[in-house]
Amino acid sequence: MNTSTQGKNLIKQAEGCRLTAYKCAAGVWTIGYGHTQGVRAGQSITQQQAEEMLAADLAAYERAVGKVSQKLTQEQFDACVSLCYNIGTGAFVSSTAAALIAADPTPRPELERAWKSWNKAGGKTLDGLVKRRAKEWQLYSKASSTLSATIFGIAAAAVAVAGSLILIS
Repeated sequence: MNTSTQGKNLIKQAEGCRLTAYKCAAGVWTIGYGHTQGVRAGQSITQQQAEEMLAADLAAYERAVGKVSQKLTQEQFDACVSLCYNIGTGAFVSSTAAALIAADPTPRPELERAWKSWNKAGGKTLDGLVKRRAKEWQLYSKASSTLSATIFGIAAAAVAVAGSLILIS
């Protein structure tokens, strides 16, 4: 599975794009859309290079998410890639969130807690990470919410039809 446009846009929005190297909140040299590998002080890139770095970086994160679970919806996959992109493949695959997803990818409170616990950089809770985790979780649980609403709607229609049949009898 590959990250959808919606997933890429989530990452781009959360990461922002900086064409000159900077140190992120964790003190790591970063450039483009959160690219860290081989970045050095004073480095500059073009927008096109930032897009190419993002595309290349996504492949590693997509593989890591794929190793955790093959049973994800597109929304769940995109949200997982965003989380993995932010915390790194090692942290993602060894996380409680990944273990819970591997066991059962259904959105549930314990998975949400594990997911949203990744809100710190340098030991400090960051508002930007709290917001990012909330957006990722909203996307992750989107398919489940839609499915629940559909099932509820079908059940309500069946009850209405059954009630009509009783009234007709």
